[in-house]
Amino acid sequence: MTATFEQTVDLARRSVADIRYPVVKTYTLDPIWVLYDRVLRIDPAHPDDPGRDRFLLSKGHGPSAYYAVLAAKGFFPADWLDGIASAGSRLGAHPDATLVPGAEISSGSLGHGLPLAVGTALGLRASGFTDARVFVLVGDAELDEGSNHEAIQYAGATGLSNLDVIVVDNGSGTIGWPGGIASRFAVNGWSTAEVAAADHDALHRSYTAPHPDRPHVTVASAVADPH
Repeated sequence: MTATFEQTVDLARRSVADIRYPVVKTYTLDPIWVLYDRVLRIDPAHPDDPGRDRFLLSKGHGPSAYYAVLAAKGFFPADWLDGIASAGSRLGAHPDATLVPGAEISSGSLGHGLPLAVGTALGLRASGFTDARVFVLVGDAELDEGSNHEAIQYAGATGLSNLDVIVVDNGSGTIGWPGGIASRFAVNGWSTAEVAAADHDALHRSYTAPHPDRPHVTVASAVADPH
């Protein structure tokens, strides 16, 4: 299946599985869509290619946007979305990497995705896959988890240039201050960009900005235009 962004929004509405998240929030869909549509080197016909780029969804407790993009890009049939979280469905309320084609990790327990992305990026670098990039999407409140701070420190100190983090900022974090997310990464040696979550061109520019000696973070704000 090949779908437009507007069609993918409609697909996401078919895959809302959790009563805690009854409405599709495009501030998560926009960053994932731009990645799969314009950046990631991954072929749904060969999802296990060892040299592929990786996308890890750490914010796995509301996967409707992720499932919609995977369906839109042909990783599985769109009609799977209609039975989400039902008995026998491969699409659960949290993604299961053993069941969902294209899913790199099982997620939903917040705080795990960024450390896993660091390990994945290190493994690719050690294995000689120097062109393979690792992207991980986290929520702003998820950065309250201490494991994320350790991962941020380590990635910056080791110059993990094949790692990109996307922080979807909807103002739900309880630690920190408005506009302070990027500075938390910068002080640990990361390159940073702050963009509006709905600005596809700005997202693309950040995802493709060179950062040859350090990891990079894109803070995608759904609170207000950061500029």
